[in-house]
Order: sequence, then C-alpha cells, then structure tokens
Amino acid sequence: MITFVRFLENRKVKSGNEKELLRLRARLTKRFHKACFDYGLIADGDHILIGLSGGKDSLALVELLGKRAQIHVPRFKVTAVHVRVKERDYHSDLSYLEDFCARVRVPFVVRDTEIGSRESGIEKEKDPCFLCSWYRRKALFDVAQELGCNKIAFGHHKDDLVETLLMNLIFQGSMTTIPPLLQMEKMPLQLIRPLCLIEEEEIAQYATLSGYEKQVKLCPLEKASSRAEVKQLIKQLETLNPDVRDSIWGAMENIKSDYLPRKVGR
Repeated sequence: MITFVRFLENRKVKSGNEKELLRLRARLTKRFHKACFDYGLIADGDHILIGLSGGKDSLALVELLGKRAQIHVPRFKVTAVHVRVKERDYHSDLSYLEDFCARVRVPFVVRDTEIGSRESGIEKEKDPCFLCSWYRRKALFDVAQELGCNKIAFGHHKDDLVETLLMNLIFQGSMTTIPPLLQMEKMPLQLIRPLCLIEEEEIAQYATLSGYEKQVKLCPLEKASSRAEVKQLIKQLETLNPDVRDSIWGAMENIKSDYLPRKVGR
C-alpha cells in the first residue's frame, strides 16, 4: 500500500515537472524566435557554427538552433564545435555532447588547441583567463572558415548583456555591451547571440527540468571576477525595481543622444 501511494506521488511530481518543462520550453522558444527576428540573426543559406562549451547556455543554444534548422524557412545549417585547451583542466564528457547534438540533428566537431608554446613576451603578462578565452575563440574562427560558416553563435543570455553594459560603464567609462549581432571587421563572419532575450535563471530552470548533464569544471585558475560583483549589484537594484533587467535593456534600445553630454565639434 505504501509503495503504491509513493508511486502515485511520484507520478504527480513527474506530471507537474513535465507541464513546467513544456511551459518553459514554449517561453524560451518564443523569446529565441523573437530575438532572431528582431535583430536579423538568421537568414536563408546561413551556415552557423555554435560554440559548445558544454554548459547550460550552450546546450540550450544547440537545442534551440538545432530544432529551428529543421524548419524549412529560412533554410540554414548548423554545426556545433567543442574546443579543448590542452593546458586547462576542464573535463568534458564528449560522448554526452555528441549524443546531445545527435538528438537535435546537429553535427558535432571537437577541436584541440594549446597556449603553452605561445606564452612568451607580452602574452606572458596577460591574464591567463584572457589567453584561454582568446585561443578558444581563435579556434572557433579557424573551424568556421574551414567549414565555410558565415556566422558563429554564442550562448550569451540577457543577463550577460546587461552585466557587460554595467561593467563597461563602471570600469571602462564606455556605454557598450556585447550586441546580439556583430559584423567582424577583418573577416566575413558575423557573431550572433540568439539567447539575448532569455534570462539566465530561466535557462538554469530549463536545464534542470530537461536533465542537462553538468560538465565537470576544474580550472585551477578560475577566480572571483568583477562580473560576479556586478551580478550582486543587479540583485540589489532588484529591491528598487524587480524589472530592472528589462529597464536596462530598454535603455540600451532607447538612447537619446540629445540628452547626453557632447563636446563641441563632435
């Protein structure tokens, strides 16, 4: 009797989770499509390279882009690339990533790169996290050119763009962020961020409900950053305005230059 009662309770929990998963998937898909439409992120004939780190954001990006590519209009291709840096202790379950991509019909590529032999001179003075990120991105550019891709998709979400804006305002004195669409100056590539209208908390919830497997991250150089402090700042601002992320996003799209300081002759 007790076993049967527990069985019914588990069925109710599972049913509730399934409903929440479907509801959340619909909301994420709607915002994904809105971002692609509003910012012109996808066009007919595109071949999009997805930077797949294995984290929740890049997995969600693979799922959404993979499913979107199966719709006939616009007609485009996607390929996921996972870059491994020889010197960084980041453990990825390649079989899981490959199976995940296969489920949404996305070809999967692994590319190895290394920093060691190049860490000399001025590069030796640079932050190791910057170097790791730089060489990972360079590897993505190389693969994109090899495969004939015209776009690279990253899993930056709404929080990333809002936080970057605040970081640049506070630390750089610049009103800039990472845009949904960026045309590279020195190569025929565009960088796109289709998750830009989706908040990180929503992606985290979706990853949990979908059973995304978390990759083991053991980088010995990982440390607290200014971004973590800005996250805390945004939480404090939420006590003043619960919709502060939407307000900051709206401000980025509603810049009134006539009401900002301008030096004479500019």
